[in-house]
Amino acid sequence: MRFILIDKVISLENGRQIKAIKSVSLAEEYLADHFPTFPVLPGVLLLEGLIESASWLVRRTENFAHSMILLEQARNVKYKSFLAPGAQIEYTVQAKTIEENVSSFTGFGLSEGERIVEARFGLRHFNLADQNPAMAAVDARVIENMKKRWKLLGCG
Repeated sequence: MRFILIDKVISLENGRQIKAIKSVSLAEEYLADHFPTFPVLPGVLLLEGLIESASWLVRRTENFAHSMILLEQARNVKYKSFLAPGAQIEYTVQAKTIEENVSSFTGFGLSEGERIVEARFGLRHFNLADQNPAMAAVDARVIENMKKRWKLLGCG
């Protein structure tokens, strides 16, 4: 993912729930086009914030067992308001299931007490070496980088 949509993890219960925050800055490059006279965080990036939060919950719950965590499906996605520069969103994601290669979640994002986005979604997690053993070194690098990013998110 080119954009990082989580600034800080504020709480995590392994296997159950994660809360994370994102502050929107006018300096974020995608706001120049979305929209020039009314900049707001694109809806797909609001959803991606939920997905990114859930991905961290999977990584921690499985002790960083997989290099790849991808969206499998999204259902009942509802956008209820806009998120403009200067605002902050708090994502809350609850795990319904976290299994070896798939997981499912419900989540929502709040800003100033108002729900901005909510969704039900599923993720798929795997290692590249599952299909091609020569990719094991790539998996190891990705996992190591994710562990470093996890520390930057304030989770040590």
